[in-house]
Amino acid sequence: MTDPRSAPAVDEPQTLSDRTIDPAIIAPAAIMTPPVTVDIVTAREEARDARRGFRQLMPRMSLKLAIGLIIVVGIVLFAIIAPIFAQDPYDSDNPALQPPSPEHLLGTTKLGYDVFAQLATGARGSLMVGIIAGLIALVLSLFFGIVAGYKGGWWDEILSLFTNIMLVIPGLPLVMVISSYIPVRSWLLVAVVLGITGWAGSAVVLRALSRSVRARDYVAASRVAGEKSGRIIFVEILPNLLPLLTAQFLFAIIFAILGEAGLSYLGLGPTGSITWGTMLNEAQSGQALGQGAWWWFVPPGLMIALLGAGLSLINFSIDEIINPKLRLAPQNARRVRQAKRAGRGVEAAHTTNGAEA
Repeated sequence: MTDPRSAPAVDEPQTLSDRTIDPAIIAPAAIMTPPVTVDIVTAREEARDARRGFRQLMPRMSLKLAIGLIIVVGIVLFAIIAPIFAQDPYDSDNPALQPPSPEHLLGTTKLGYDVFAQLATGARGSLMVGIIAGLIALVLSLFFGIVAGYKGGWWDEILSLFTNIMLVIPGLPLVMVISSYIPVRSWLLVAVVLGITGWAGSAVVLRALSRSVRARDYVAASRVAGEKSGRIIFVEILPNLLPLLTAQFLFAIIFAILGEAGLSYLGLGPTGSITWGTMLNEAQSGQALGQGAWWWFVPPGLMIALLGAGLSLINFSIDEIINPKLRLAPQNARRVRQAKRAGRGVEAAHTTNGAEA
């Protein structure tokens, strides 16, 4: 008699729930789809943060930014295109002191010069003075501000001493003294002088901010890794100061254009060149106001005012990025309005409930 325990085991039929199902049978596409690793997710998050950070560096489109861009771009296009279609600004064969007409859109001066032609040519001169002076002031403020703030030590003491000396000396009187000792002055020389005397205030601000950025972790990590100071300044520090640098550059342009106009009005501006300031000087010396020739001095003065207003509006839009209070001001104002509306509704509800009670 055979022992049942010694009998060979018979395979019992297995149900579907007892079987091990191959995942490839259920989801064959799962094998073809690569798994999302932690590195890929991290890279995606870093790219998203980088795009978000770049968008935060750009000014948000608003009414004042749109108006400022329209004014500035319009003046730049006028300075580029208008001289092509205007007559020679030094042509004196025209009748003197003619009011605006189809032949002369902005009239003529006392010497017969076409005001429209001089306005178009002067736009180029004034814009070039502002841009070159702004670039010179920006480069000097970068050197004396960021290098002093990052390097520290004796670098900071020497550069800060020179910055404080330039900050104490009044800029416009110094430019007047320099211009008075130079008999022949081109617009390039005036731009260089204005740029050299207009960088100290920006350097003080950049020095304070660079000292703050120097203490951050990513800058300290670059220094520990052995990166050179030049690379740290241009790669790690400057991108974080880009909105401030743009605002300071626009302010330097405004300062240079107004400074050149003031010097030219006093007779210390460029000689042999046409700018909006020299037009005002010629109108003042030619008694344009007394003779009622408003078309001689109003256009250059209006162009200076419009350009200054346009650059100021753009500068205000950039200030919203630099100053967190200005950046969050529209949102806070909207929340206050919503809270006030909600509060009035609650008070009305309480009043109604009390009357019913």
